[in-house]
Amino acid sequence: MLVLPASVLSMLGIGAPVPGLITSTGHAHEMIFGFALAVICGNQLGPMNARSLIVLFGLWIFARLAFLFAPQSLAAIGTNIACAVLLGWRLVPRLSIAGKKLRNAALPAVLTAICVIAVAFHLALRTGSAPEVRTLIKVVVTLLALLMLFMGGRLLAAAIAGQLYRQGDRHSARVQPRIEGALIIILAVATLAALSTGARGAAIVQGTAMVVAGVLAALRLLRWRPWAVRGRPDLLCLSVGYAWLSVGIGLFGASLVSGNHQVAALHVLMVGSVGTLTINVMAMTHALTSRRRFLPAHVPVWSTLLIGAATVLRVASAIGVGEYRLLSLAASLCWSGAFALLLVLLVRR
Repeated sequence: MLVLPASVLSMLGIGAPVPGLITSTGHAHEMIFGFALAVICGNQLGPMNARSLIVLFGLWIFARLAFLFAPQSLAAIGTNIACAVLLGWRLVPRLSIAGKKLRNAALPAVLTAICVIAVAFHLALRTGSAPEVRTLIKVVVTLLALLMLFMGGRLLAAAIAGQLYRQGDRHSARVQPRIEGALIIILAVATLAALSTGARGAAIVQGTAMVVAGVLAALRLLRWRPWAVRGRPDLLCLSVGYAWLSVGIGLFGASLVSGNHQVAALHVLMVGSVGTLTINVMAMTHALTSRRRFLPAHVPVWSTLLIGAATVLRVASAIGVGEYRLLSLAASLCWSGAFALLLVLLVRR
């Protein structure tokens, strides 16, 4: 809510700049390793004792402050690596208790891979290897896309099917294991291709794989028939997030193949899908822990609309439609407004 507009202001040279946010790399760093990795922690680690929680949260806070004000310092690099190592250490044991189906091992495997890439990214950042940093950003974005497809798919499949069942529809599609398995394999190929630094052929392979994945994800969403759900705006908003995800994956793949508009496509993926899905999952989780049957409708609806506006504005600024500075600032304010609504929900019972 606060760091994204600060990042935009810093990059535009408005006001006092924050050292860690004045470059696009710093902006991406905090979006991925500051925000998205923290969301993964909250969603996947489950209940923790107070001591472990204090250590992990305190380390995350220190890593954020160190990177914001001294991004190249050993403190910033070391604490961010420590965060990734600690998260991975707590997640790796899940590999040994994954279900019998190979698809179920994808979640802990992807989470572990993200932690490994986080360590490699910070080592490359410390050595100043710009090509490796750019490559690792593409790799981690692809892994995040796979993670959201898997987690979002499992959540939406059950929730939509359950609601349709209560409405009298007993023939709704659920996980769709063949499509899910295909998505895992295709995006695993895309991830391996993304590791090839600067290779044009690898970029085409990665891009093509992501276009196919985007089409499959859209097909999967259509088979869930979210438009048939009645009285559950929260599920419709989650479906919008999954739609942004399928579109973002496809556009990012197309941008890799064509070599054009990668920044715009990346923001469809990271703003539209990550923003919409995380806000709605956080709000839904809060409703469950607060023992509410349903969310207040205005929170998911307005948050989803604001994130959608932020995505459109940011894409417009990236492709040169309108005044760049104004559109970028407006996009950051829409993002912040969406998370401000979430904050109000979280602090009220």
